[in-house]
Amino acid sequence: MSNKITENKQNEYQINGKNLSFKSPLVMAIINLTPDSFYDGGKYSELNDVLQDAEEKIKQGADILDIGAASSRPNAVEIDEHEEWRRLEKPLVELRKAFPKVIISVDTYRSGIAKQAASLGADIINDISGGNFDAEMFNVVSGLNVAYVLMHMQGNPQTMQVNPEYGDVVYEIKNEFIQKISALKKLNFNNIILDVGFGFGKTTEHNFQLLKQLPQVVELGFPLLAGLSRKSIINKIIHTNPVTSLNGTTVLNTIALMNGAKILRVHDVTEAKQAIDLVGYYNQI
Repeated sequence: MSNKITENKQNEYQINGKNLSFKSPLVMAIINLTPDSFYDGGKYSELNDVLQDAEEKIKQGADILDIGAASSRPNAVEIDEHEEWRRLEKPLVELRKAFPKVIISVDTYRSGIAKQAASLGADIINDISGGNFDAEMFNVVSGLNVAYVLMHMQGNPQTMQVNPEYGDVVYEIKNEFIQKISALKKLNFNNIILDVGFGFGKTTEHNFQLLKQLPQVVELGFPLLAGLSRKSIINKIIHTNPVTSLNGTTVLNTIALMNGAKILRVHDVTEAKQAIDLVGYYNQI
Protein backbone atom coordinates (compact mmCIF):
# COMPACT_ATOMS: atom_id res chain seq x y z
CA MET A 1 0.00 0.00 0.00
CA SER A 2 1.37 3.41 -0.91
CA ASN A 3 1.99 5.91 1.85
CA LYS A 4 1.72 8.79 -0.57
CA ILE A 5 -1.10 11.32 -0.56
CA THR A 6 -2.30 12.64 -3.92
CA GLU A 7 0.28 15.18 -5.01
CA ASN A 8 -0.29 18.57 -3.43
CA LYS A 9 3.05 20.35 -3.84
CA GLN A 10 1.52 23.78 -3.30
CA ASN A 11 4.11 26.53 -3.20
CA GLU A 12 1.79 29.00 -1.52
CA TYR A 13 -1.45 29.39 0.44
CA GLN A 14 -3.83 32.33 0.24
CA ILE A 15 -4.95 33.18 3.78
CA ASN A 16 -6.73 36.30 5.01
CA GLY A 17 -5.72 38.18 1.89
CA LYS A 18 -2.06 37.32 2.46
CA ASN A 19 0.24 35.14 0.38
CA LEU A 20 2.02 32.46 2.42
CA SER A 21 4.72 31.26 0.02
CA PHE A 22 6.94 28.22 0.57
CA LYS A 23 9.21 28.75 -2.45
CA SER A 24 11.95 29.54 0.06
CA PRO A 25 12.03 28.36 3.71
CA LEU A 26 10.41 30.66 6.26
CA VAL A 27 11.20 31.62 9.84
CA MET A 28 8.44 31.30 12.42
CA ALA A 29 9.45 33.33 15.48
CA ILE A 30 8.22 32.17 18.89
CA ILE A 31 6.46 34.85 20.96
CA ASN A 32 5.73 33.33 24.37
CA LEU A 33 2.94 34.75 26.52
CA THR A 34 3.34 32.00 29.11
CA PRO A 35 5.02 32.36 32.51
CA ASP A 36 6.31 28.77 32.43
CA SER A 37 7.76 28.10 28.98
CA PHE A 38 10.89 25.90 29.11
CA TYR A 39 13.18 28.63 27.72
CA ASP A 40 11.80 32.16 27.97
CA GLY A 41 8.72 31.78 30.18
CA GLY A 42 7.74 35.03 31.89
CA LYS A 43 10.34 37.05 29.97
CA TYR A 44 7.71 39.05 28.10
CA SER A 45 4.97 39.49 30.68
CA GLU A 46 4.19 43.11 29.78
CA LEU A 47 2.44 44.02 26.52
CA ASN A 48 5.12 46.55 25.54
CA ASP A 49 7.77 43.86 25.97
CA VAL A 50 5.81 41.54 23.67
CA LEU A 51 5.48 44.24 21.01
CA GLN A 52 9.17 45.13 21.23
CA ASP A 53 10.16 41.46 21.00
CA ALA A 54 7.95 41.02 17.93
CA GLU A 55 9.32 44.17 16.26
CA GLU A 56 12.90 43.04 16.83
CA LYS A 57 12.22 39.58 15.41
CA ILE A 58 10.51 41.05 12.35
CA LYS A 59 13.54 43.31 11.77
CA GLN A 60 15.76 40.23 12.01
CA GLY A 61 13.74 38.58 9.25
CA ALA A 62 10.86 36.67 10.85
CA ASP A 63 8.17 35.77 8.32
CA ILE A 64 5.66 34.49 10.88
CA LEU A 65 4.99 35.35 14.53
CA ASP A 66 3.78 32.36 16.55
CA ILE A 67 2.11 33.41 19.78
CA GLY A 68 1.13 30.96 22.46
CA ALA A 69 -0.55 31.48 25.82
CA ALA A 70 -0.49 27.91 27.18
CA SER A 71 2.80 26.11 27.80
CA SER A 72 3.26 22.70 26.20
CA ARG A 73 6.59 21.84 27.81
CA PRO A 74 6.82 18.40 29.47
CA ASN A 75 4.76 18.28 32.69
CA ALA A 76 3.23 21.69 32.02
CA VAL A 77 0.14 22.45 34.11
CA GLU A 78 -2.92 22.79 31.89
CA ILE A 79 -4.78 26.08 32.06
CA ASP A 80 -8.45 26.44 31.18
CA GLU A 81 -9.78 28.07 28.04
CA HIS A 82 -10.79 31.26 29.82
CA GLU A 83 -7.27 31.82 31.15
CA GLU A 84 -5.70 31.01 27.79
CA TRP A 85 -7.88 33.60 26.06
CA ARG A 86 -7.28 36.16 28.83
CA ARG A 87 -3.54 35.89 28.19
CA LEU A 88 -3.89 35.86 24.41
CA GLU A 89 -6.58 38.36 23.43
CA LYS A 90 -4.95 41.74 24.03
CA PRO A 91 -1.49 40.82 22.68
CA LEU A 92 -3.10 39.37 19.55
CA VAL A 93 -5.16 42.53 19.00
CA GLU A 94 -2.14 44.78 19.47
CA LEU A 95 0.21 42.66 17.36
CA ARG A 96 -2.32 42.58 14.52
CA LYS A 97 -2.71 46.36 14.77
CA ALA A 98 1.03 47.04 14.94
CA PHE A 99 2.03 44.61 12.18
CA PRO A 100 -0.92 44.32 9.76
CA LYS A 101 1.06 42.60 6.98
CA VAL A 102 2.91 40.03 9.08
CA ILE A 103 1.62 36.45 9.21
CA ILE A 104 0.44 35.69 12.75
CA SER A 105 0.11 32.15 14.04
CA VAL A 106 -1.70 31.22 17.25
CA ASP A 107 -0.47 28.16 19.12
CA THR A 108 -3.58 26.47 20.54
CA TYR A 109 -5.28 23.08 20.57
CA ARG A 110 -8.72 24.49 21.43
CA SER A 111 -11.21 25.09 18.63
CA GLY A 112 -12.88 27.90 20.58
CA ILE A 113 -9.60 29.78 20.87
CA ALA A 114 -8.87 29.09 17.20
CA LYS A 115 -12.19 30.60 16.14
CA GLN A 116 -11.80 33.70 18.32
CA ALA A 117 -8.18 34.17 17.27
CA ALA A 118 -9.10 33.99 13.57
CA SER A 119 -11.81 36.59 14.13
CA LEU A 120 -9.10 38.95 15.43
CA GLY A 121 -6.81 38.38 12.47
CA ALA A 122 -4.80 35.22 13.16
CA ASP A 123 -3.60 33.66 9.90
CA ILE A 124 -2.40 30.25 11.14
CA ILE A 125 -3.64 27.88 13.84
CA ASN A 126 -0.75 25.85 15.25
CA ASP A 127 -2.24 22.79 16.98
CA ILE A 128 0.24 20.66 18.97
CA SER A 129 -2.35 17.89 19.26
CA GLY A 130 -3.19 17.57 15.56
CA GLY A 131 -6.89 17.64 16.46
CA ASN A 132 -6.63 14.99 19.18
CA PHE A 133 -7.48 17.25 22.13
CA ASP A 134 -10.56 18.89 20.63
CA ALA A 135 -12.91 16.89 18.42
CA GLU A 136 -14.27 20.09 16.88
CA MET A 137 -10.92 21.47 15.74
CA PHE A 138 -11.04 20.10 12.18
CA ASN A 139 -14.63 21.26 11.67
CA VAL A 140 -13.85 24.72 13.00
CA VAL A 141 -10.54 25.27 11.20
CA SER A 142 -12.01 24.09 7.89
CA GLY A 143 -14.45 27.00 8.06
CA LEU A 144 -11.72 29.59 8.64
CA ASN A 145 -9.54 31.36 6.10
CA VAL A 146 -6.33 30.20 7.77
CA ALA A 147 -3.52 27.67 7.45
CA TYR A 148 -3.38 24.82 9.95
CA VAL A 149 -0.27 23.28 11.49
CA LEU A 150 -1.04 19.60 11.99
CA MET A 151 1.45 18.40 14.59
CA HIS A 152 2.03 14.89 15.91
CA MET A 153 2.13 14.21 19.64
CA GLN A 154 2.00 10.92 21.51
CA GLY A 155 0.11 11.45 24.78
CA ASN A 156 -0.20 14.93 26.28
CA PRO A 157 2.26 17.37 27.92
CA GLN A 158 1.81 15.62 31.27
CA THR A 159 2.51 12.11 29.92
CA MET A 160 4.29 12.47 26.57
CA GLN A 161 7.82 11.83 27.83
CA VAL A 162 6.92 8.88 30.06
CA ASN A 163 8.45 6.00 28.09
CA PRO A 164 7.14 6.85 24.58
CA GLU A 165 7.03 3.76 22.38
CA TYR A 166 6.66 3.09 18.64
CA GLY A 167 7.13 0.10 16.40
CA ASP A 168 8.42 2.32 13.57
CA VAL A 169 8.22 5.99 14.54
CA VAL A 170 8.42 7.37 11.00
CA TYR A 171 5.91 4.92 9.54
CA GLU A 172 3.40 5.46 12.36
CA ILE A 173 3.57 9.24 12.27
CA LYS A 174 3.31 9.29 8.49
CA ASN A 175 0.27 7.02 8.59
CA GLU A 176 -1.41 9.22 11.18
CA PHE A 177 -0.77 12.24 8.97
CA ILE A 178 -2.30 10.44 6.00
CA GLN A 179 -5.49 9.72 7.95
CA LYS A 180 -5.80 13.29 9.25
CA ILE A 181 -5.00 14.87 5.89
CA SER A 182 -7.79 12.77 4.38
CA ALA A 183 -10.19 13.93 7.09
CA LEU A 184 -9.33 17.58 6.43
CA LYS A 185 -9.60 17.13 2.66
CA LYS A 186 -13.12 15.72 3.12
CA LEU A 187 -13.93 19.06 4.74
CA ASN A 188 -12.48 20.81 1.65
CA PHE A 189 -9.53 22.11 3.64
CA ASN A 190 -6.07 21.97 2.07
CA ASN A 191 -4.01 24.70 3.76
CA ILE A 192 -2.12 22.13 5.82
CA ILE A 193 1.39 22.39 7.29
CA LEU A 194 2.90 19.24 8.80
CA ASP A 195 4.98 19.09 11.99
CA VAL A 196 6.38 15.76 13.23
CA GLY A 197 6.51 17.15 16.77
CA PHE A 198 10.13 16.89 17.82
CA GLY A 199 10.24 16.33 21.58
CA PHE A 200 6.52 15.61 21.90
CA GLY A 201 6.22 11.98 22.96
CA LYS A 202 9.53 10.85 21.45
CA THR A 203 12.83 9.60 22.82
CA THR A 204 16.10 11.12 21.65
CA GLU A 205 16.51 8.21 19.22
CA HIS A 206 12.97 8.73 17.87
CA ASN A 207 13.71 12.42 17.30
CA PHE A 208 16.88 11.74 15.34
CA GLN A 209 15.23 9.00 13.31
CA LEU A 210 12.54 11.51 12.33
CA LEU A 211 15.10 14.20 11.54
CA LYS A 212 17.06 11.80 9.33
CA GLN A 213 13.96 10.58 7.51
CA LEU A 214 12.11 13.87 7.06
CA PRO A 215 12.14 13.37 3.26
CA GLN A 216 9.61 10.55 3.78
CA VAL A 217 7.22 13.05 5.39
CA VAL A 218 7.92 15.63 2.69
CA GLU A 219 6.65 13.02 0.20
CA LEU A 220 3.13 13.68 1.49
CA GLY A 221 3.19 16.91 -0.50
CA PHE A 222 2.62 19.49 2.23
CA PRO A 223 5.06 22.05 3.65
CA LEU A 224 6.93 20.78 6.69
CA LEU A 225 7.59 22.76 9.88
CA ALA A 226 10.56 21.85 12.09
CA GLY A 227 10.46 22.89 15.74
CA LEU A 228 13.88 22.05 17.18
CA SER A 229 14.81 25.31 18.87
CA ARG A 230 16.73 24.81 22.14
CA LYS A 231 15.01 21.48 22.86
CA SER A 232 16.30 18.54 24.89
CA ILE A 233 16.97 16.64 21.64
CA ILE A 234 20.06 18.89 21.50
CA ASN A 235 20.93 19.07 25.17
CA LYS A 236 20.92 15.32 25.77
CA ILE A 237 23.55 14.78 23.08
CA ILE A 238 25.96 17.68 23.59
CA HIS A 239 25.26 18.35 27.30
CA THR A 240 23.98 21.88 26.90
CA ASN A 241 20.85 23.45 28.36
CA PRO A 242 18.12 25.66 26.88
CA VAL A 243 20.27 28.77 27.42
CA THR A 244 23.47 27.37 25.87
CA SER A 245 22.00 25.36 23.00
CA LEU A 246 21.89 27.94 20.21
CA ASN A 247 24.75 26.37 18.26
CA GLY A 248 23.15 22.94 18.51
CA THR A 249 19.86 24.44 17.38
CA THR A 250 21.50 25.87 14.26
CA VAL A 251 23.12 22.52 13.43
CA LEU A 252 19.81 20.65 13.62
CA ASN A 253 17.95 23.41 11.79
CA THR A 254 20.48 23.07 8.99
CA ILE A 255 19.90 19.30 8.79
CA ALA A 256 16.14 19.89 8.76
CA LEU A 257 16.49 22.35 5.88
CA MET A 258 18.68 19.91 3.95
CA ASN A 259 15.96 17.28 4.46
CA GLY A 260 13.11 19.43 3.19
CA ALA A 261 11.79 21.62 6.03
CA LYS A 262 10.01 24.74 4.79
CA ILE A 263 9.46 26.49 8.13
CA LEU A 264 11.84 26.78 11.07
CA ARG A 265 10.06 27.55 14.36
CA VAL A 266 12.69 29.28 16.48
CA HIS A 267 13.53 31.55 19.40
CA ASP A 268 16.52 33.03 17.53
CA VAL A 269 15.62 34.57 14.19
CA THR A 270 18.98 35.88 12.95
CA GLU A 271 20.69 32.51 13.21
CA ALA A 272 17.77 30.72 11.53
CA LYS A 273 17.83 33.18 8.63
CA GLN A 274 21.57 32.65 8.25
CA ALA A 275 21.06 28.87 8.09
CA ILE A 276 18.35 29.33 5.44
CA ASP A 277 20.55 31.63 3.35
CA LEU A 278 23.57 29.31 3.52
CA VAL A 279 21.59 26.17 2.69
CA GLY A 280 19.83 28.05 -0.10
CA TYR A 281 23.15 29.05 -1.65
CA TYR A 282 24.50 25.52 -1.24
CA ASN A 283 21.45 24.09 -3.02
CA GLN A 284 21.94 26.45 -5.96
CA ILE A 285 25.49 25.28 -6.67
